Amino acid sequence: MHPDPAETNRRAYDDARVVALYDLDNPPGEDHAYFRRAAEESGARRIVDLGCGTGSLTVTLTGDDRAVVGIDPAEAMLRVARARPGGDRVEWQRGTAELIEPASADLVIMSGNVAMHLIGQDWHDALRRIAAGLVPGGRLLFETRNPVRRAWEDWQQDPTERTTAAGRLVECEATSAPDADGVVVHRWRTEYSDEGVVREGEEHLQFRSVEQVTEDLAAAGLAVDRVWSDWHGRPFDAAEHPLMIIEACPQGA
Repeated sequence: MHPDPAETNRRAYDDARVVALYDLDNPPGEDHAYFRRAAEESGARRIVDLGCGTGSLTVTLTGDDRAVVGIDPAEAMLRVARARPGGDRVEWQRGTAELIEPASADLVIMSGNVAMHLIGQDWHDALRRIAAGLVPGGRLLFETRNPVRRAWEDWQQDPTERTTAAGRLVECEATSAPDADGVVVHRWRTEYSDEGVVREGEEHLQFRSVEQVTEDLAAAGLAVDRVWSDWHGRPFDAAEHPLMIIEACPQGA
């Protein structure tokens, strides 16, 4: 029996040692600024951050006139999120898109390539829950990788050594070529050489073309409004750009 990709992905990020490195490897950047700007410009008062991880973006979306929900399946991630300054201003929920209440959100965000972690039917189910959760005029924002640019070929790493707050690490990574559905398996191995501790993990990521994303959103009751190539609003060209940033809304909005 093949492992469940959703469970494999959850386990990959439900390890305290992995989580300790997550923010070091994924610092806030232009992506966070984009999502904050979108929240301000849309006037969103009810925001859901789906796949919120350690909450580094989520807590910055809070405000006196906003209700922010952060949803993630990994308890180790949520422990860090709850402990953040401002973490008490977010409603943290452990789980998946199934937790999104109908007509409960002005804005749903999936940052950090969360969309790629949703494999097969989980992706379609999540889109339907998001569509049902958005109020008329609400918006869904997320980014995903353009398969034409074959990013998985760059996700190979010979053993490297670095020193972090977590200690001295020896790391290596490998990624399979995509299968017929565009799913790659990304594997890593980290040796905490100061302690002689080894952590190994893998995650499944699904690449989808802009045409497939558009079709999948439509099947869930969502319409693509804009597709950008970067966090500054430059138009997307499928033949050229590795990243696509999707802005969608309920059909008919």
